[in-house]
Amino acid sequence: MSARLFFLPCREALRGVFGMRGLTNYCLSCCVNTLLQTLSATWEVAEVLDRWKTAGVWTDGRNVPLQLKKVLAAMRSDLPQPVQHQDFLHCLDRNLVRLHVQHDADEVFLSILNFIQQQMDDKPLALEIQNLYKISLETHVQCLECSSVQTKSTYLLNLPLHVQEDDNSLEGCMSSFFEHQELRGINSIYCVQCEMKTPSKQGVKLLSLPHILCVSLKRFRNGRSGTRKLDCQVTFPENLDFSGIDQEAFTSGFAQNDYKYTLHAVVVHSGYAMCGHYTAYVRHRTNQSWYYADDSHVKQVSWDEVKKTYGGYRRGTAYMLMYRRDPREERQQPEVSG
Repeated sequence: MSARLFFLPCREALRGVFGMRGLTNYCLSCCVNTLLQTLSATWEVAEVLDRWKTAGVWTDGRNVPLQLKKVLAAMRSDLPQPVQHQDFLHCLDRNLVRLHVQHDADEVFLSILNFIQQQMDDKPLALEIQNLYKISLETHVQCLECSSVQTKSTYLLNLPLHVQEDDNSLEGCMSSFFEHQELRGINSIYCVQCEMKTPSKQGVKLLSLPHILCVSLKRFRNGRSGTRKLDCQVTFPENLDFSGIDQEAFTSGFAQNDYKYTLHAVVVHSGYAMCGHYTAYVRHRTNQSWYYADDSHVKQVSWDEVKKTYGGYRRGTAYMLMYRRDPREERQQPEVSG
C-alpha cells in the first residue's frame, strides 16, 4: 500500500512451500492478499465451500463466495508461480470493495463473511461458515435508578478489543471488554420501567465461543487531526486458555469447561494509519510450522519472529488474530443452555 521497492524474488521465494503460494500485489491488494492467506490457513472455510454445488450458480463475476472458492482451491496447488487472483479482486470491486484503494483488513474480512451469507444459494452451508466465527453474547443494561435489567442475545463475528496507549496483553484486553461500563448524560439509555432515559450500567457476557475466534486489536484512533495508529505493545499467546478470563465474562448458562485455542494466523499492519502495508503469518496445517506471507513472497519463520509483531515503533504490528479451538476441547463440548 505504501511506496516500496519491489524486486523479483527467487524461485524458492515464489514457490508455494508445502502447498503455500504467494499472491501478486495487484492494484494495492495487500490487504485482500493477507486475508486470503488467513482464510486459506482456516481450512474449514474451504472445506465447506468445496461441498457447495455451484453448477447452477449465475457466474456474472459478482459472486464473492464463488470466486473465493476458486482462489482458495488454487492456493492449495503446488505450482511455483503466485496465484492469479485478479478475478476475485475484480469481483470484490464490483461489490464496492474497490481496487486502487487502501482498505481496513477488519472491515474487508467482515464484508467477505457478509457476502458469503448474501450470495451463496446454499443457505445451510453459508450458515455453517458463519457459525465457524460466531461469538454468542448476552448484553445486559441495568438502570441505576430502579435497578431493572434488560437483556438481549446477540452475536459477533469477531471480538473487537480496545488497546490502551501503553503495554497490553491479549488477556487483559479481553478482561476490559467484559467489564461493566456506566452510561450517563448524553449516553443514558431509555428505561422501560422509568419511562425516560436514565443512567445505567451496561455489559456483555459470553453465551458460547466459536470454533474460530477472530480477534481485532483496535489500534487506530480518530481525532481532530485525523486517524493515527497505536504502535504500543500487545502480547498474545500461541496457546490461549479461556480459564484465565474473569468468570464474570460468562453467563450462568455457559456450562462448558475451559476452552483452549491455538493461534493459526496473524494479520500484520506496517506503516502509518493512512499509508501502510499488510502481511500475514500463518501456521501450516500439515507441519504446523509458521510461514510469513508478504504478497508473492512466502518463507518459513519461527514463533520468535511472529512475536516481533507484538508492537514497537516502526515495526509491523499484529492487527487481527485467528485462533482455532483445540480439537480435544471440541470433542468435549457440552450443551449451552439459554
